[in-house]
Amino acid sequence: MPKDLPLNSLGFAKPPSETRVVVAMSGGVDSSVVAAQLAEEGYDVVGVTLQLYDHGAALAKKGACCAGQDIHDARRVAEEMGFPHYVLDYENTFREAVIDEFADAYLGGATPVPCIRCNERVKFKDLLETAKDLDADCMATGHYIQRKVGALGPELHCAADANRDQSYFLFSTSPEQLSYLRFPLGHLASKAETRALAAKYGLAVADKPDSQDICFVPNGDYASVIEKLRPGAADPGDIVDMEGNVLGQHRGVIHYTVGQRRGLGIGGLEDPLYVVKLDPDSRHVVVGPKEALSTRIIPVREINWLGDEAFTSRKEWHLGVKVRSTRPPREAIIRPLSETTAEVELLVPEEGVSPGQACVFYAPDDSRIFGGGWIWKG
Repeated sequence: MPKDLPLNSLGFAKPPSETRVVVAMSGGVDSSVVAAQLAEEGYDVVGVTLQLYDHGAALAKKGACCAGQDIHDARRVAEEMGFPHYVLDYENTFREAVIDEFADAYLGGATPVPCIRCNERVKFKDLLETAKDLDADCMATGHYIQRKVGALGPELHCAADANRDQSYFLFSTSPEQLSYLRFPLGHLASKAETRALAAKYGLAVADKPDSQDICFVPNGDYASVIEKLRPGAADPGDIVDMEGNVLGQHRGVIHYTVGQRRGLGIGGLEDPLYVVKLDPDSRHVVVGPKEALSTRIIPVREINWLGDEAFTSRKEWHLGVKVRSTRPPREAIIRPLSETTAEVELLVPEEGVSPGQACVFYAPDDSRIFGGGWIWKG
């Protein structure tokens, strides 16, 4: 292949017709637009949808990715645009890599983020390997994030539309994975542009609502899912203050999250109390004043580093960090303890920081993501 051929839109020096791309299709509007757009541009598109959990139960729930209706929607887009589509049964993989850890983390008093683990352990690991087995040049997804090629290789950057940015959920993407992945929607200014493209391609999913919940947690009811996975997890116990004094009873640690104020059932107190800690071993829900939620020092492990220099090449990194997907990055000092562990110091304390959440690193002066890690108890 001559080297002077111009790069196509996916970054390969060959015609689109000779470039095979596997598109991870959830059945939603975003991944459907990616597949349709690439097919229209003449790429050799192969659509793949993952069945992640019980198909019969999934059929009863709309609005969650990879449910029965979504598989049907993805298949229909492939038929309309004329490219092959496959459904892969990843139910066992998903349960072992995502659902079991979610249940155990929740029972351990953490606040897990299973969507990150799904990207890390299923979509960008097993599915990516399947794409390579299919001799694809790359894999594309409908995530709102940007991949830019810098001086030292591909870099991860926030989406152009800050309201849709999914960088918090993709921090664990490795440099090797990043070299193979493509995110064609990351540059769009708004979701309205995506829907306009869907209408342009005549896709039936153009007006399909966005999924709001974790796919295997119907209506956000975490507790009922945990009870099914771990019978006995909803055993009642005491609500205690920070000195251990019993203030009331609760109906199971799994019904509470750090930072929660409402629904504690301990009215009549002068000042509002918040959940500051969950202790599953003693079955205690620990409550305290709002200031007890403030955290300045955060221990972080399992760090995935996406900087150009080695993580441990500096004693300190001055970056922005996000400790929740809905919050903007805050100034922080990151002190490496090893290649995969660090102490993060927030310049302004944050409330409601909980083990099990991600701590994602951002460049202070541009859109680049430097990776991140997982908050733990220390």
